Amino acid sequence: MNARTVYFTGGTEEGFFTAVFDGYNQPNAYLTSEKNLQLGLGENLIRVQPDMEKVARVERKIKGLDARAIGDVRLALRHRDEDREQVAFLYVRQLVKTGKSVRGMLSVEGVRRMMDLRGQVLNEVHRLKGFLRFSETNEGVLYAPCSPDHDDVDLLASHFVARLNAPFVIHDVWRRKALLYDGRECIVAAVGDAEIVESEREKYFSSLWKKYYQSVNIAERKNLTQQKNYMPVRYWQFLNELS
Repeated sequence: MNARTVYFTGGTEEGFFTAVFDGYNQPNAYLTSEKNLQLGLGENLIRVQPDMEKVARVERKIKGLDARAIGDVRLALRHRDEDREQVAFLYVRQLVKTGKSVRGMLSVEGVRRMMDLRGQVLNEVHRLKGFLRFSETNEGVLYAPCSPDHDDVDLLASHFVARLNAPFVIHDVWRRKALLYDGRECIVAAVGDAEIVESEREKYFSSLWKKYYQSVNIAERKNLTQQKNYMPVRYWQFLNELS
């Protein structure tokens, strides 16, 4: 069996699409952004340098076969799965081989895994829209910390821009990055720890919300299993009604 050729993408979309171009004809190509990957005997590591011409060619090919597939790939690359680049790569290979959309070919393992990654990212985005809790700071900025499974805070931009009439920050504390909105435009930036001073109005409404939550909570009917199904435990640390 031939040894793998491992393409290290650097964790960027540009690196991934360049690696797809370079590794497409390598039967044992493996794409990854995992820095601690252990190479096997005889395996060859290639550190990919993003090439925008190659990126454009790969994107055109994918869009020409299935306009929706490029979005599927980009969503999958946000997943925390260590094999996300390889899953997306095999999906692109299957798409090119088939010559048309493969989204419905769920009997093919590579397609099924791709759709699973895509679906899990979108599911988390949907959950975050309901689970995020914003606090008003002394400066009038709304601040919401979170620690999502996947790299998806920027996908929340249009939802909250349309609903919040104020500047806001959605802080991914684990990845140390944040979605920032100043009232005109959104950007994603690297950030450190945040020191938030709540406004007096925020303290009042936070206390009021906790009292409301406690008043509607019927201790005799407490069902932690059901509660965890509706509200996964990993989000609880940022819900002020549970603090």
